[in-house]
Amino acid sequence: MHARNSIPRWSLLLPIAAFAWAALEITGVLHDTAMVFVLPAILLLGGSVFASVLHAEVLGARLGEPMGSIILACCVTLIEVALIISIMLSGIEGGEEVARDTVFAAVMIVLNGIIGLCLVRGGRIYHEQSFKLPAASAALAVLGTLSTLAFVLPNFAISGADRQYSWAQLLVISLCCLTLYGVFLFVQTVRHRNYFVDDADEAPPAGEDFFPEHPEKPSARMTAISAVMLPVSLLVVILLAEALSHPLDLAITAAGLPHALVGVVIAALVLLPEGISSVQAAARNRIQQSINLVLGSALASIGMSIPIVALVSIFIGQQLTLGLEPEQMVMLLLTLFVSTLTLGTGRTTVLQGAVHLVIFVVFVLLTLVP
Repeated sequence: MHARNSIPRWSLLLPIAAFAWAALEITGVLHDTAMVFVLPAILLLGGSVFASVLHAEVLGARLGEPMGSIILACCVTLIEVALIISIMLSGIEGGEEVARDTVFAAVMIVLNGIIGLCLVRGGRIYHEQSFKLPAASAALAVLGTLSTLAFVLPNFAISGADRQYSWAQLLVISLCCLTLYGVFLFVQTVRHRNYFVDDADEAPPAGEDFFPEHPEKPSARMTAISAVMLPVSLLVVILLAEALSHPLDLAITAAGLPHALVGVVIAALVLLPEGISSVQAAARNRIQQSINLVLGSALASIGMSIPIVALVSIFIGQQLTLGLEPEQMVMLLLTLFVSTLTLGTGRTTVLQGAVHLVIFVVFVLLTLVP
């Protein structure tokens, strides 16, 4: 954790070191498949992701909730989009499916893995936790609509290729998803902001001296530094991810694993810091913040990632497969159904968390052994 008036040095030094390392590959000094490049690049990539999320948290803490959750979700989504597009442009096998695999994996990870850990951790400490039902209901209604339009409907549309929209359909559906997500953000930040704010955020927890738990806003100096370092960190993540896309594809092919695992790796990488933040919030009895982060990430992944990637694919003339395989469709519908039951009462327990974790384990199993 970082003191509220200072920023950890690692969050400044790691992106700079990562940029220098990426420059060695770009200039041809190191080859992208050489182990001397790959191993440090993986570590620097992970560190840069954490740094970018930390700087997003600083800006979010300055603006307050729910803007903090929104900024963090948008930051993660931008990283996700950059990784997807870099892999699509690299020309690796299965590039037309990487957007579907990544966004679907992100939804399954946040709605099952992360929320399951949050409910189990919070329920183990507090037995039962409560949150505002209107916020969860609004988010789930939008999420169900976006998921169906993005992943289910392409399997039944007949104008395009198998599991694909036609160009006209893809354009209209993308604009609809982006518009619906924009309306949700308007409701979350302006019209019904009180639905998404935890009552506990109005008063400081006793004995807490660190931000983001402490309600005191970061200093102007911290905010200025993070405003500069956030785009730098995002740029570094994009450069290193593009350099590592080829070695990742080679490793998965050599291991004989499904190419859908590429999407799972990307989603797990970009969601790791946000997952940690969500579980920590649940452990502090801030389940409302955890739910805001989890549902916000799932909504941003579909509402932003799919439209942006779709527009890029239309521009470059590359096919985009969005329709899920039958087993994936079953897992998505099961997840949405159980999430509606879990978040439909305003109270959560360990049992609900265990159900989500079981679904997540089955998702991982079907990814490795379709």
